[in-house]
Amino acid sequence: MARKLAVIGAGLMGSGIAQVSAQAGWDVVLRDVTDEALRRGTDGIRTSYDKFVAKGKLAADDAEAALARITATTDLDAVADADVVVEAVFEKLEVKHEIFRALDKLVKDEAILASNTSAIPITKIAAVTERPERVVGAHFFSPVPMMRLCELVRGYKTSDETLATAREFAESTGKTCIVVNRDVAGFVTTRLISALVVEAAKLYESGVATAEDIDLACKLGFGHAMGPLATADLTGVDILLHATGNIYTESQDEKFAPPELMRRMVDAGDIGRKSGQGFYKH
Repeated sequence: MARKLAVIGAGLMGSGIAQVSAQAGWDVVLRDVTDEALRRGTDGIRTSYDKFVAKGKLAADDAEAALARITATTDLDAVADADVVVEAVFEKLEVKHEIFRALDKLVKDEAILASNTSAIPITKIAAVTERPERVVGAHFFSPVPMMRLCELVRGYKTSDETLATAREFAESTGKTCIVVNRDVAGFVTTRLISALVVEAAKLYESGVATAEDIDLACKLGFGHAMGPLATADLTGVDILLHATGNIYTESQDEKFAPPELMRRMVDAGDIGRKSGQGFYKH
């Protein structure tokens, strides 16, 4: 398999995908629009490698070799010879359309274009390209170096070959894949967590139980590693509000309608761990 990867977006997800791919031997071009974003992304990768080295899970030489395989750039043209491109930018269709239009004209015909979207239908993203059969969803989970799952999503025109290549790429980075055969908004994982978080937030909002007890019920009753409201704080209440909103807009299914509490939390900036306050104080 060809081994040149381009990652568009150096945020938490993009830098994580670059990190595990470089560690697996891929030559990686990590592209973002500002030098500052690239610096934050590469600093995060270096810090993560250092932690693995300190824990004895990665040799120092291997960490240095992996870092050397990552090229950070603001130049989109630098991704032109990539075999696989993974887009990991903001969850807004217009933003993704702009990226995919540009990539479609730029990369070689045999390259596959993957989106790390967690909720937007792949068919909608692929529609602006001349190669919808070579567009696929590759939804990694945060933090990418720790989470073993990759959700592969077949768009309406995604070919079997593209899906197989995406699986080969994801598995080469140590991930286990599930395949979403019908391109519904939110796929499998985001639909499941969104429905759970929305219901948990409604129970909390209406005073049925405390956030702690709702989460404890899921941990001890269902064997979940983390409760839904703690998960919302970890992921970002704003991120989940946006994802559930996308699914609700697409499906008009009331179980995905975000409760008013989540909207007000986001309005107030109480979006979870990254702000110091969400359903819990951090």
